[in-house]
Amino acid sequence: MVFSRRQLLKATCVLGASTVIGNSSQANESQATNGQLGYACLVDLTVCIGCRKCEKACAEENKLPKPDTPYEDLTVFQENRPLDISSFTVINRFYPGRIDRQTGQPIPVFVKKQCMHCLDPVCVSACPVGAMTKKSNGAVHYNEDLCIGCRYCMIACPFEVPAYEYHLAMDPRVRKCTLCYSRLLKDGGTPACAAACPVEAITFGPRCQMCALAKEKIASQPARYVNHIYGEQEAGGTSWLYIAADPFAKMGFPTLDTYSPAALTRMIQTSLYENLQVPLLVSGAFLAMAGIIQGVKKTKKKPENEGEE
Repeated sequence: MVFSRRQLLKATCVLGASTVIGNSSQANESQATNGQLGYACLVDLTVCIGCRKCEKACAEENKLPKPDTPYEDLTVFQENRPLDISSFTVINRFYPGRIDRQTGQPIPVFVKKQCMHCLDPVCVSACPVGAMTKKSNGAVHYNEDLCIGCRYCMIACPFEVPAYEYHLAMDPRVRKCTLCYSRLLKDGGTPACAAACPVEAITFGPRCQMCALAKEKIASQPARYVNHIYGEQEAGGTSWLYIAADPFAKMGFPTLDTYSPAALTRMIQTSLYENLQVPLLVSGAFLAMAGIIQGVKKTKKKPENEGEE
């Protein structure tokens, strides 16, 4: 791999500036996207049948590799599967405790997991170079061209979502659900998983409407649902909302406060970068690493017939 000193210096300077001022602009954009803006998905866990068609649609939309276990093979539910670089969404099976009166068997609940696309994402406020941004349509968007592989987003995420391609150390990418960002840019676009669900367990629309729909369902069938919309307020609110017949803590959902942890990371980033209190040695090493990685990325995208410096 060859990259020029000019590329390295330019990348280092650009990233130095973004480190100082980038997070403030990210925070402003995130704060501007409140609970009434953007789109959201409402998942009714009393309807999901665990068919994994959402997993298949997601993989096809994002050109992900086929899983080791075919989508039709339901033995995957024997283990609780995490998200990884080749799976942006997974379905897991839980037994919260309810028993079928006719069969006497425990009733399974199938839970879809993916990036929650928080309203005020902590991953955005934790990223020092602006690789993560919250868009007005609801998506938490990732720009791999800016990513330097610090993995702060992975540490910060309260839902343990972002995965990292460790085998690409010099060309790092964080992998996660995109909310089908490119599809949302088109009029009438719907996330692939929502469009593929055969039982309409996933409803997509403006977030305010999804919250209203969830409340309407709970009010009309109080015996069917617990009186809680997961994601309406957790971690400051998310763009994925859930309703269920069982307590969410029994189905793998983390119990979170209603405030967004992004406020803390913004305060830390602001005090460190905007007031220039980072030790020069540490910041210099950080910028050098960023410059090297950005230089490698630019070199890999350089046309073959272009001269090298």
